[in-house]
Amino acid sequence: MSEPGVWRNLGFTVFLLALSLSAGVLIAAANPEIGQQFLDMFRQAIMGELMTDEPLLLAGNLFLNNLQACVLLFLGGATFGLVTVFVIGTNGLVIGSILQLVAGEKGLFYVLAAILPHGIFEIPAFVIAGALGLTLAGGMWNELRGAGDAASTGLAVGKYFLTFVIPLVAVAALVEAFITPYILQFVA
Repeated sequence: MSEPGVWRNLGFTVFLLALSLSAGVLIAAANPEIGQQFLDMFRQAIMGELMTDEPLLLAGNLFLNNLQACVLLFLGGATFGLVTVFVIGTNGLVIGSILQLVAGEKGLFYVLAAILPHGIFEIPAFVIAGALGLTLAGGMWNELRGAGDAASTGLAVGKYFLTFVIPLVAVAALVEAFITPYILQFVA
């Protein structure tokens, strides 16, 4: 990834995600009812739509849901990065709160077993999509100042999105649908 700013934006995206995850953990630790509300919302809004007994259909649903989030992160750069930063921050808060709640109920080992198998693909996809969105925002700011071309920046980072994000999201969905449930059965 050689587009100017992508590496810096990767670092910022990781920092913002870690900060918002930590905030979510602290909020849920201080007030478990908030974590429970986020968990209930997640179960109704996300898992209710995605869950199916058929692993291939589940993988497809997970792929489309996670791809939609990554596209929003990427195209959110067209709002000068406001949507991208908002999506990263809110996802971190919600996920951190849920992780705190589930870790308190089922233990840290269960949480790691539930996240790590597919998370090693899904989290990088999310972070890369966010960094690409912020790079797109940087291209827009540069064009606004007369120092760049947002369209060429968008084309360059769009190629990275196609090359890295989509394959990572696809692999994550397959792992989450076919492998993670068996790991959780073993752990539980």
